[in-house]
Amino acid sequence: MASSPTELPVHRFNSFDGEEIAWRELGEGRPLVLIHGFFSTAMVNWVRYGHAERIAAEGYRVIMPDLRGHGDSTKSHDVAAYPKDALADDGFALVEHLGLTDYDLAGYSLGGRTTMRMLARGAKPGKAICAGMGLEGTVHTQGRGGHFRKILTNLGTFERGSPEWMAEAFLKTTGGDPVALLHILETFVDTPIDTIRAIETPVLVIAGRDDHDNGSAEALAEALPHGTHATVPGNHMSAVTNKALGEAMARFLAG
Repeated sequence: MASSPTELPVHRFNSFDGEEIAWRELGEGRPLVLIHGFFSTAMVNWVRYGHAERIAAEGYRVIMPDLRGHGDSTKSHDVAAYPKDALADDGFALVEHLGLTDYDLAGYSLGGRTTMRMLARGAKPGKAICAGMGLEGTVHTQGRGGHFRKILTNLGTFERGSPEWMAEAFLKTTGGDPVALLHILETFVDTPIDTIRAIETPVLVIAGRDDHDNGSAEALAEALPHGTHATVPGNHMSAVTNKALGEAMARFLAG
């Protein structure tokens, strides 16, 4: 396995509605579908900080899609390309495309919410990880996109150093498409608490100690029948850059 890869081959397939989804892979062994967060990409969330490499070292084939509207996947400006729960549908389509029957599933932030949506709709991975996401951000998605909608519709107006300015700076580094990303906000779907309480998959819910962006990760873990809660240093933006996140994820998957 290459050390700290900076480039990985891009694979592509047509999802449930014909939109093109890109993914990358690292490592060999048990499949793990690993989903990045909003504004980000697979390379930024999982490869840049070594998380994918750390997990692959445990004998994993780490499969990392770019969400639609992100990275190398389709960035349509047509709102019709962003139906409700499209991201979960893309996840199911990728699993089917790759013929995965025995696999694990994980994601960070929006990727964590997407993981929970897939579990809620019947995905049966051996283990799952919901990182950077809490109970409130899973059960009540309405209004969760307000912060990002403000950023995407007022680019270039924020005070230097403000949370909005920092998010816009991150958007620039990932080459995000503001129109496509606005449409992504319309795909959010609530997951009822009773549905969460019926998920039988063992789930690690992990977040930065100072991450309160999406409600309580501990409360989400408590609501899950087989939920485990863990923390790593940092807030929502910094925790995903900390090698402790990949370490904790690798330990849970390999345990």
